[in-house]
Amino acid sequence: MKRTPSKPLVVLTAAATLLSLAAASAASPAGAGGRSLADRMAEEVTGANAWHHLATLADLTAANGGHRVSGSPGYEASADYLTKTLKRAGYVVQRQQFSFPDYRIDAETAAETAPQSRTLHPQIARFTVSTPDGGLTATAAVPSGKDTGCTADDYAGTDVRGKIVLVRVGDCFITQKQLVAAAAGASAMLMNADSPNPDLNLRYRMVPPEDARIPTATLPRGEAEQLVADVAAAPVTLHIDLRGGGITTTTYNLIADTPTGRADNTVVMGAHLDSVDTAPGINDNGAAAAMLLETALRLAPHAAEVRNRVRFAWWSAEEKGLAGSQYYVDQLTTQQRSQTALYLNLEMIGSPNFARQVYNGQTATGPAPAGSEQISRLVNGFFADRNLPTVGLQLDGRSDHSAFVNAGIAAGGVNAGADTIKSAEWVKLFGGTEGEMLDHCYHQACDTLDNVNKTIFDQNGRSMAWAIGRFAVSTADVNGVG
Repeated sequence: MKRTPSKPLVVLTAAATLLSLAAASAASPAGAGGRSLADRMAEEVTGANAWHHLATLADLTAANGGHRVSGSPGYEASADYLTKTLKRAGYVVQRQQFSFPDYRIDAETAAETAPQSRTLHPQIARFTVSTPDGGLTATAAVPSGKDTGCTADDYAGTDVRGKIVLVRVGDCFITQKQLVAAAAGASAMLMNADSPNPDLNLRYRMVPPEDARIPTATLPRGEAEQLVADVAAAPVTLHIDLRGGGITTTTYNLIADTPTGRADNTVVMGAHLDSVDTAPGINDNGAAAAMLLETALRLAPHAAEVRNRVRFAWWSAEEKGLAGSQYYVDQLTTQQRSQTALYLNLEMIGSPNFARQVYNGQTATGPAPAGSEQISRLVNGFFADRNLPTVGLQLDGRSDHSAFVNAGIAAGGVNAGADTIKSAEWVKLFGGTEGEMLDHCYHQACDTLDNVNKTIFDQNGRSMAWAIGRFAVSTADVNGVG
């Protein structure tokens, strides 16, 4: 999942969705034996069956550099496995190639050198400017005002010229922080990632890249807080080596269509296959990619019942700014956009400290495209029918639904959570641990098979299989097409 500021969630109880459930069940066309394709798909697609695919992706990732960054051997090996498996099931698989602006990392080291020696573990911000070859040595400084360093007033009365400033995440984007620090004369900026886990670090990026002014990186909260305490006690000298440069990366999305169904009323279901460079990405987003594959395999024998073409898509470069799904949508003609009935997104569906999140048909600025709320009601109805409470999640800019929403295409889906902190109220709804992230291994090396909660993995997978079975037959609830 792409890293941007978290959005607030609104709790929906199971009771809130029961009104739509009866209509949803009654409207679902029945197939063989009087049972709808949606219901049969929800039975046939299981976490246990999808686990084989997930374990295979985990093995391929581990054997090819430990990540699936777009264009990497790990991505290639995983995409090859998906392609071969889909072809065996009768799908014709397309590789939609594209290129995007990327960033090469040459060095990301840091250390406190005085008054004591301490190794630090920075993650360079993508598209930042670099330190000189061999690095930069300077005194550390903290803002005199608010520690997030978002305004010039935060540096009032403090001379930071030529110094490395230490700030905290929050209040504004990282790009603004370094612009303010640069205007105050700072030579570089280190930012406290400020996670409940003191050892967790996250890689940010400069948006837009042309606003990069000074070398910038993040530090784990534990290291950053210790540095601030050291600065309060005595002058601190740091040595940082943060170097990289812009490159162009070529990669591809994988697309597989059902052989039957109306092409002028296509239902798209997708998940990103790539990971960040710091993690194997088994929950983010291998779990969703594996479940998407299992859903495609289980739908294949029901091709005769598919009235609307279903397009399964595995996106590349989601972690590099949603580049793959954006490219896909950008290549659609005006007619093809109008013929895309809806998009279903699967993101981090097996988070260990999960919340059962359903995209709620809303964006940060208001309702998402027409039909999005209907998707939300139907998916919530699936969970409510099984006495499984849900909470709503905005269709924000954190995953691949973004390009579809911006293009006016109805969207929905499920997400078990990333860096949101679990509240006491959510513990009552879902169990788990209060005060911890929904996925404590978000973008970390511990995002392995052991990080995936099999219960929510299975539940989210069945919900999306049910939805694809329903919409493969009729999208009348969303766009009026029976």
